[in-house]
Amino acid sequence: LFLGACSDDAATPTTTEAPPMTTDEASAQPTIVEVAVANPDFSTLVDLVVAADLADTLSGEGPFTVFAPTDEAFAAVPEDVLAALAANPDALRTVLLYHVVVGAAVTSDMVEPGEVPMGDGSSAAISAVDGGLMIDGANIVATDVEASNGVIHVIDAVILPN
Repeated sequence: LFLGACSDDAATPTTTEAPPMTTDEASAQPTIVEVAVANPDFSTLVDLVVAADLADTLSGEGPFTVFAPTDEAFAAVPEDVLAALAANPDALRTVLLYHVVVGAAVTSDMVEPGEVPMGDGSSAAISAVDGGLMIDGANIVATDVEASNGVIHVIDAVILPN
Protein backbone atom coordinates (compact mmCIF):
# COMPACT_ATOMS: atom_id res chain seq x y z
CA LEU A 1 0.00 0.00 0.00
CA PHE A 2 1.42 3.35 -0.98
CA LEU A 3 0.26 6.71 0.21
CA GLY A 4 0.95 9.88 -1.72
CA ALA A 5 1.16 13.33 -0.26
CA CYS A 6 1.25 16.64 -2.03
CA SER A 7 3.11 19.74 -1.01
CA ASP A 8 3.23 23.24 -2.37
CA ASP A 9 6.06 22.04 -4.59
CA ALA A 10 3.99 20.25 -7.27
CA ALA A 11 7.13 18.93 -8.96
CA THR A 12 8.09 16.81 -5.94
CA PRO A 13 5.38 14.31 -4.92
CA THR A 14 6.09 12.28 -1.78
CA THR A 15 5.42 8.54 -1.62
CA THR A 16 5.50 6.59 1.63
CA GLU A 17 5.19 2.83 2.00
CA ALA A 18 2.83 1.73 4.75
CA PRO A 19 4.42 -0.60 7.32
CA PRO A 20 3.43 -4.29 7.17
CA MET A 21 0.46 -5.35 9.29
CA THR A 22 1.48 -6.73 12.67
CA THR A 23 0.05 -9.86 14.25
CA ASP A 24 -1.91 -7.67 16.69
CA GLU A 25 -3.42 -5.69 13.81
CA ALA A 26 -4.36 -8.87 11.93
CA SER A 27 -6.02 -10.33 15.02
CA ALA A 28 -7.91 -7.05 15.44
CA GLN A 29 -9.76 -7.81 12.20
CA PRO A 30 -13.42 -8.59 13.01
CA THR A 31 -14.84 -12.11 12.97
CA ILE A 32 -17.50 -13.20 10.51
CA VAL A 33 -20.20 -12.49 13.09
CA GLU A 34 -18.78 -9.03 13.85
CA VAL A 35 -18.65 -8.20 10.12
CA ALA A 36 -22.29 -9.29 9.75
CA VAL A 37 -23.40 -7.33 12.83
CA ALA A 38 -21.75 -4.19 11.43
CA ASN A 39 -23.59 -4.50 8.10
CA PRO A 40 -27.27 -3.46 8.23
CA ASP A 41 -28.02 -5.68 5.20
CA PHE A 42 -27.43 -8.75 7.39
CA SER A 43 -29.69 -7.95 10.37
CA THR A 44 -32.08 -10.85 9.71
CA LEU A 45 -29.17 -13.25 9.25
CA VAL A 46 -27.61 -12.06 12.52
CA ASP A 47 -30.91 -12.46 14.39
CA LEU A 48 -31.31 -16.01 13.08
CA VAL A 49 -27.67 -16.94 13.81
CA VAL A 50 -28.22 -15.82 17.41
CA ALA A 51 -31.55 -17.72 17.61
CA ALA A 52 -29.85 -20.89 16.32
CA ASP A 53 -27.05 -20.50 18.88
CA LEU A 54 -24.41 -20.28 16.13
CA ALA A 55 -22.89 -16.88 16.99
CA ASP A 56 -20.14 -18.38 19.17
CA THR A 57 -19.38 -21.05 16.57
CA LEU A 58 -19.09 -18.53 13.72
CA SER A 59 -16.99 -16.26 15.95
CA GLY A 60 -14.59 -19.15 16.57
CA GLU A 61 -11.27 -19.92 14.99
CA GLY A 62 -12.63 -21.27 11.69
CA PRO A 63 -11.81 -20.90 8.96
CA PHE A 64 -15.31 -20.53 7.54
CA THR A 65 -16.76 -19.49 4.22
CA VAL A 66 -20.25 -18.04 4.67
CA PHE A 67 -22.66 -17.56 1.78
CA ALA A 68 -24.64 -14.78 3.47
CA PRO A 69 -28.18 -13.93 2.33
CA THR A 70 -29.12 -10.27 2.64
CA ASP A 71 -32.22 -8.98 4.41
CA GLU A 72 -33.79 -8.63 0.95
CA ALA A 73 -33.15 -12.34 0.35
CA PHE A 74 -34.84 -13.25 3.64
CA ALA A 75 -37.77 -10.96 2.77
CA ALA A 76 -38.48 -13.20 -0.24
CA VAL A 77 -38.93 -16.23 2.04
CA PRO A 78 -42.59 -16.69 3.03
CA GLU A 79 -43.22 -15.43 6.58
CA ASP A 80 -44.69 -18.76 7.69
CA VAL A 81 -41.49 -20.55 6.62
CA LEU A 82 -39.32 -18.09 8.57
CA ALA A 83 -41.63 -18.38 11.59
CA ALA A 84 -41.46 -22.19 11.44
CA LEU A 85 -37.66 -22.07 11.28
CA ALA A 86 -37.48 -19.60 14.16
CA ALA A 87 -39.71 -21.92 16.22
CA ASN A 88 -37.51 -24.96 15.49
CA PRO A 89 -33.88 -24.20 16.43
CA ASP A 90 -32.60 -27.53 15.04
CA ALA A 91 -34.15 -26.91 11.60
CA LEU A 92 -32.96 -23.30 11.67
CA ARG A 93 -29.44 -24.44 12.55
CA THR A 94 -29.47 -26.92 9.64
CA VAL A 95 -30.58 -24.24 7.17
CA LEU A 96 -28.00 -21.75 8.41
CA LEU A 97 -25.18 -24.31 8.37
CA TYR A 98 -26.14 -25.04 4.76
CA HIS A 99 -24.78 -21.53 4.07
CA VAL A 100 -21.35 -22.33 5.60
CA VAL A 101 -18.26 -24.17 4.39
CA VAL A 102 -16.37 -25.26 7.52
CA GLY A 103 -12.62 -25.64 7.53
CA ALA A 104 -11.87 -23.47 4.50
CA ALA A 105 -11.83 -19.81 3.61
CA VAL A 106 -12.80 -20.08 -0.05
CA THR A 107 -12.08 -16.83 -1.87
CA SER A 108 -13.62 -15.96 -5.22
CA ASP A 109 -10.46 -16.92 -7.12
CA MET A 110 -10.76 -20.43 -5.62
CA VAL A 111 -14.46 -20.94 -6.37
CA GLU A 112 -15.08 -23.31 -9.26
CA PRO A 113 -18.30 -24.90 -10.53
CA GLY A 114 -19.07 -28.17 -8.80
CA GLU A 115 -20.20 -29.53 -5.47
CA VAL A 116 -19.00 -27.95 -2.23
CA PRO A 117 -19.44 -29.58 1.21
CA MET A 118 -21.57 -27.49 3.54
CA GLY A 119 -21.63 -27.24 7.33
CA ASP A 120 -24.85 -29.25 7.67
CA GLY A 121 -23.19 -32.31 6.11
CA SER A 122 -24.74 -32.00 2.66
CA SER A 123 -23.37 -30.46 -0.54
CA ALA A 124 -24.36 -27.37 -2.50
CA ALA A 125 -23.88 -26.86 -6.23
CA ILE A 126 -21.81 -23.94 -7.47
CA SER A 127 -22.38 -23.06 -11.10
CA ALA A 128 -21.16 -20.44 -13.56
CA VAL A 129 -24.01 -18.58 -15.26
CA ASP A 130 -23.77 -15.54 -17.54
CA GLY A 131 -20.29 -14.66 -16.34
CA GLY A 132 -21.23 -14.88 -12.66
CA LEU A 133 -21.34 -17.55 -10.02
CA MET A 134 -24.36 -19.08 -8.33
CA ILE A 135 -24.78 -21.43 -5.39
CA ASP A 136 -27.92 -23.57 -5.52
CA GLY A 137 -29.66 -20.98 -7.70
CA ALA A 138 -28.69 -17.94 -5.60
CA ASN A 139 -26.52 -15.33 -7.29
CA ILE A 140 -23.23 -14.58 -5.55
CA VAL A 141 -23.50 -10.79 -5.71
CA ALA A 142 -20.41 -9.78 -3.70
CA THR A 143 -17.33 -11.79 -2.84
CA ASP A 144 -14.39 -11.87 -0.52
CA VAL A 145 -15.65 -9.86 2.45
CA GLU A 146 -12.73 -10.74 4.70
CA ALA A 147 -12.92 -11.55 8.38
CA SER A 148 -10.32 -12.80 10.86
CA ASN A 149 -11.79 -16.30 10.76
CA GLY A 150 -12.85 -16.62 7.14
CA VAL A 151 -14.62 -14.96 4.28
CA ILE A 152 -18.18 -13.93 3.39
CA HIS A 153 -19.76 -14.11 -0.05
CA VAL A 154 -23.06 -12.23 -0.31
CA ILE A 155 -25.96 -14.05 -2.00
CA ASP A 156 -29.33 -12.79 -3.19
CA ALA A 157 -31.45 -15.74 -2.00
CA VAL A 158 -31.76 -18.08 0.95
CA ILE A 159 -30.59 -21.56 -0.06
CA LEU A 160 -32.16 -24.68 1.43
CA PRO A 161 -30.72 -28.16 1.85
CA ASN A 162 -32.41 -30.96 -0.11
